[in-house]
Parts: sequence; structure tokens; C-alpha cells
Amino acid sequence: MENNLTPENEFSQPTPEPTAEAAVAPDTAVPFAARTDLSALSRHAEAIRQQLSKVIVGQQALAELLLTAILADGHILLEGVPGVAKTLTAKLLARTLDVPFSRLQFTPDLMPSDVLGTSIFRPNKAEFEFRPGPIFASIVLIDEINRAPAKTQSALFEVMEERQVTQDGTRYAVPEPFVVLATQNPIEQEGTYRLPEAQLDRFLFKLHVGYPTVEEEIAILQGHHAGFGGTPLEAVQAVLSADDLRSLREQVRRQHVEPKLLEYIARVVGQTRAHKGLYLGASPRASLALLNGAKALAALRGRDFVTPEDVQYLAAPVLRHRIQLTPEREMEGSTPDDIVKQILQQIEVPR
Repeated sequence: MENNLTPENEFSQPTPEPTAEAAVAPDTAVPFAARTDLSALSRHAEAIRQQLSKVIVGQQALAELLLTAILADGHILLEGVPGVAKTLTAKLLARTLDVPFSRLQFTPDLMPSDVLGTSIFRPNKAEFEFRPGPIFASIVLIDEINRAPAKTQSALFEVMEERQVTQDGTRYAVPEPFVVLATQNPIEQEGTYRLPEAQLDRFLFKLHVGYPTVEEEIAILQGHHAGFGGTPLEAVQAVLSADDLRSLREQVRRQHVEPKLLEYIARVVGQTRAHKGLYLGASPRASLALLNGAKALAALRGRDFVTPEDVQYLAAPVLRHRIQLTPEREMEGSTPDDIVKQILQQIEVPR
């Protein structure tokens, strides 16, 4: 999706009428005064980018969207063909955060108890004791999530939405923060299961991981030929603690949003329910995801207010996995991103 961001912003302070003084000395104009100090957030974000760049070549847009989702307290679904560093990127991102991490390799024989945990009988206490599963971590990497059957997929519904697991009538909270990073291969069909719509809706973003450019692939080959094959994972250091992340998320939640932008988000998402090319539109959860994501993206880009460009930039990652095309549109070769682009063109942008 094209980046429609512009350097100007209609939601900053109104531009005053030109004066003779301004015409003589334009360099003396007073810059926009931010309402919130975002220096700490920018510093942490840059530190994470530097750590990721030790191993990953290119993928700057992907890194920005990953950071946006982390700040917006959302789960991420990474989709791409094998070999484009989906799992590696997720592991590196987890290493930059000083929080508990676990990895799950989904397979067709995986059971819900393998994910959530199970109750074990203790004879000395004559009672059952719950042993937490690998889902009880702050960053949970689920590799090839579409390889597990529906029974195991449904085990993720509660924990991804409510951040808790219910076992034998008792609720167990997962650590805070809690983020699921899942990967899947879009072309492989053998031994895979389609993710339920209810589960897809729980992911904040669905991100496409594409092939590197020729220049980026040359850099990858040069590094491998030099003998190191990329920096080892151990060289990536944790630069953000759980307390720091909670503080940054609270700052993101306080981002300024104009009322007409809230209406714009509602119109964009609402249009997915009326578009003739779709038989499944997005729910209000998509509106919330678009709002929270836009707040985080604006903060990453050094602004304490959201613009229409932020909403437009995130519309495809937020909506592409929440809408479904009609069979006629699929036969024509249309994609969800094409429909989202059409919707954005049809709705008037607030100014």
C-alpha cells in the first residue's frame, strides 16, 4: 500500500494569515509546540530499530508496523512465503523486550492443553494443581499458526481477547504485557487449517512480509559470504522493560484525536459492511484497532495527535484479514487491499 503521508498536517495549530513580518523573515516562525513529550518513546523506538538492523536487512516499514502494534497493545499476524525471515523477525523483536518469551510450533496433533497448560493431581496434597502452559509469557511466538486444528485454535480465543485462561472454573491471568506474534504461509495447503474469522478478528494487524529488493538481497549474500551469516541472536540486547512499555502505552492512549477523525474511522469501517464487493464487513473491533493503531503510529512519528494519513496508512493492515470478498470479486482477481483502497477513495477526508 502506498504511503500517503505528507509533511504537512491539518490537525496542528491553524496556519495564520501571512503577514508582512512573516514574509520578510519566514525562518522566525514558531514551530508547533507538542502537548506531550515523546522523546522517551522516540528514543526507545530507535533503540529497537537499531537492534533489529543488526540482523534484518531492510524491512523498515515492517519494523515500524511491528512497533506500532506493540505500542497499541495488539496481536500481530505475519504472512509470507518461507524464507523471508518471519520467525526470525518475531524472535528478534521479542529479544529487544526484557519480558518473558515463549515459542510454540503449531502442528496438526497439538492439543489445547499443550498451549494453555493442564491440571496435575498432587497425591501429597490430595488436590489438583494447575501447571501453566507456554501461553503464559509476555511475548508468545506461534509459528505456522494455521497448522493446528480448530480445537486448538479455539483455545486461543479467550486468552487473546481477555488476557486470561479459564481452567476447571478458575481464571489465571497471563503476564502483562501480553502479545501474540503468529506466522503463517499463504501458499501452503497440505496439513493446514483455515483460521476462524473470530480468531482473525483478534489480531490487530495482518502484515505481509514480502521478498527483499535486489539491493537488500545482495547485502544478505555479502554478509553470509563474509562468514558470519548475520549477527547471532545473542548480539541483540533487550532495550525496553515491561515497566517502560506500560508507560509508553499509557502515553499512546492519551494521544489527541479530533472528533471528525473518529467519524472518519467509523465511516471507513462502516463502508466495508455496505460495499458490494464484500459479503463480510469489519466489526466495531476493527474501528477500535484502527484508532489505537493510528495513535501509536502518530507517536512513533513524533506527533501527539492523529491525522487522516495515519488512518489511511493503517487501513489495509487492520482490515485485510477482517473482510471477505464475494466470489465474483475473487474471480476477477481483486484482493482485500484493493477494496480497502477503493473505500478510502470514496470517503471524504476530513480537513
